[in-house]
Amino acid sequence: MKRRDLLKLGALAGASLLTGCSTAAAVRSGPASAGRVVVVGGGPGGISAAQNIKKANPNIEVTLVEKNADYSTCFGSNWVLGGIVGIDDITFNYKTLQQKHGINVVHDEVIGVDPDKQLVRLAMASKPLAYDRLVVSPGISFKWDTIEGLDESTAYQVPHAWKAGYQTLILKSQLQAMPDNGVMVMAAPPNPFRCPPGPYERASMIATFMKAHKPKAKLIILDSKDKFSKQGMFTAGWEEYYGYGSDDAMIEWVSKSNGGEVTRVDPKTKEVVTANGQTIKADVVNYIPSQTANTTAKRMGLTDASGWCPVNQETFESTLVPNIHVLGDASVASPMPKSGFSANSQGMVCGAAVAALLAGHQPNANATMGNQCYSLVTPDYGISVAAGYKLEQSKIVKTSGGLFPKDGSFAKEARSAHGWYAGITGSLFK
Repeated sequence: MKRRDLLKLGALAGASLLTGCSTAAAVRSGPASAGRVVVVGGGPGGISAAQNIKKANPNIEVTLVEKNADYSTCFGSNWVLGGIVGIDDITFNYKTLQQKHGINVVHDEVIGVDPDKQLVRLAMASKPLAYDRLVVSPGISFKWDTIEGLDESTAYQVPHAWKAGYQTLILKSQLQAMPDNGVMVMAAPPNPFRCPPGPYERASMIATFMKAHKPKAKLIILDSKDKFSKQGMFTAGWEEYYGYGSDDAMIEWVSKSNGGEVTRVDPKTKEVVTANGQTIKADVVNYIPSQTANTTAKRMGLTDASGWCPVNQETFESTLVPNIHVLGDASVASPMPKSGFSANSQGMVCGAAVAALLAGHQPNANATMGNQCYSLVTPDYGISVAAGYKLEQSKIVKTSGGLFPKDGSFAKEARSAHGWYAGITGSLFK
C-alpha cells in the first residue's frame, strides 16, 4: 500500500494538510453562531483547535491561555541533542495567533475551573474567564511516586527532557561534560506515554553525538517494556551505524524481561538499580518517568482512575464534565498515539465540532484524522510510521497504517522529516 493511500502525509503536503484540512463543515458566520471559547494549552492541540474554531466562525471569541511566552516543541528536541539543530530552531512565540487569526492570547496559569458557572480561574488575573465551551490540551505530568530516589526537585541532576526547553539544554550540557569513555543510562517509560518512538530516536541522536565527539562512550537503554515503536527499523539502523548487537556496540537495549525496568536512581552518585537487583554506575542518567495527564486536567476533574481524560471521541468533549473538551496527550483517544501530530489532527476535529455545537448544529460524525511520527537514526537516515483514522459510531478506528520508507530511501525520509517539521510549525506559529 502506497503512502498516499495511507494518509497523504509528508513534507511537501505538510503545510496544506495542517492548515487547510477542516474535517467538519464550516459554520457560517453570524450572530447566532457567536460564542466564547477558552482554550487551555499552547501546544499543537490547543493552537490547532483555536485556529479551526476561528476558521469555522470568525465571530466566535477565542482566548488561548498558555503559561509560557515561548514554546519549544518536544518533537525535534532530540535533534538538539544530536547537534542537528539548536534550541532556538525549535522555539516559537504566539504573536501571529493574535495578528493572523484574531485569537486573544493570555500568558497565565490556570488554577481552577467552575463548570457550573463556566468560569476559568487564573493565577494572575483578578477576574476569571467566562466560556461557553472550554477546550483543554494540557499535555502530560510525571508520576514521580513510581521511582525511588527521584522527584521533581532532582530533575536538574537527572533530567527527563520530556518537556523541551531548559531540560533539553541540561541533558545536552551533561552529555558534553561526560568523559570520553563515559556511560550514559536512559530509562524508557512504560506505556502509555508521550511520543512512543521518542526515547529511541533520542538514543539515536545521543549516539550520533557520541560517535562524533566521544567515540568510546556507551549508551544503555533500560526499558520498562519488551518492545517499542518501530523497533525493527531502529535496530537495523543501530546495527549499521552504531554496532548494535556487537561487542563494541555504542547502544545497548535491555528489555523489561531481561531486567531493564529501573526501580531506583541515586541522583548524586548516578547509580541506577534495576528490578533484578543489578546496579549500574553511570556518568549521565536520563530517566523518563511514567506519565499521566497534566495536573491542570486533574484539578479540573477531567481525569478518571487511569490518570487520563476520557472523552467522547466524536467531539473530544469530556465524559466527566460537560462543555469541556480534552484533546492531545491528556485524552483517551486510542488507537491514536500520544504525539504532536495526533494532537494537531485532533484539534482540527475538535475545533470544528466546538464551532458546530455553538451554532446548534451536529458535528461531523464522519471526520478523519491522521498521524505520522518521523524519527532520525542519523542526520541522514530517517524512518517513520503513519496511520489514518476515522470516526465510526462515535469511536476512533484505524483505517490504514505502515512503516516508511518502503524502498530503503532513508536519506529521503530524513529530508521529509525536516520538511514535515517546517510544515507543522509553520502552520502553528508563522
